Amino acid sequence: MSPPREPAALPGRQPRAVRNAFAVLEEVIAIGPGATAKEISHAIGLPSATTYRLLNLLVAEEYLVRLPGLGGFALGRRAARLCVPVAPRLPTAARAVLDHLREVIRWGVHLADLTTGRIVLTDPDPDHPPSEEALLARHPHASALGKLLLAEDTGATGDDTDGPALPEPRRFTRHTITDRAGLTAELKEVSAGQLARQCGELRPDRGCLAVPVRHPATGALVAGLALSGPPARVAQPNRELIAVLREHADRLAPLLA
Repeated sequence: MSPPREPAALPGRQPRAVRNAFAVLEEVIAIGPGATAKEISHAIGLPSATTYRLLNLLVAEEYLVRLPGLGGFALGRRAARLCVPVAPRLPTAARAVLDHLREVIRWGVHLADLTTGRIVLTDPDPDHPPSEEALLARHPHASALGKLLLAEDTGATGDDTDGPALPEPRRFTRHTITDRAGLTAELKEVSAGQLARQCGELRPDRGCLAVPVRHPATGALVAGLALSGPPARVAQPNRELIAVLREHADRLAPLLA
């Protein structure tokens, strides 16, 4: 895993460049997916060359993405982090799947939306409250749900040169993995096995298992399904438990897509 990268240099004078970059983002939102450079340039009154430089910068920083089919631009992964994520409303059928899992397993069962690149708890177990959402979102290296998110970036690159950039990982307990080499190695295992595990890394009295919920058609990560319990139990192989967890994640996939 590489250290946090330096942001690309802004073209032109800094304050004006920042205002123009936000104007480009606002116009992409107003026009919608497929907004072209020509449309954006005309709408905000910038020269074409300046608009293209800003678009290239925003694409490089993942605030925008190019749409080959439409020949334009749309909001990227990092743009979602400019606003506070709101938990999507769960379909009744999805709640039924979670209720069934809670009936057959006596551990805490939690569902989190991961589509924004941030942990958003959509159905935390009321009988086994999880750690605070803000804590999970800020320190993904210390939770199983967070490791699913981080592993998605690591798995996509296939190496650690362009892996997820993190601030210095905070140590919560003696079990928290904070060295980058060790964390990168674990994320690769998570990516390969599609299973994340933490044993007392955030709280010494709690561990967690998590599996991804993926879009049935695209395979994109849409959510994480987690079980929380005693760290010693979480550390065990738990093959039958994991099989049940994966089965319910598969049942949730078409309901959350």
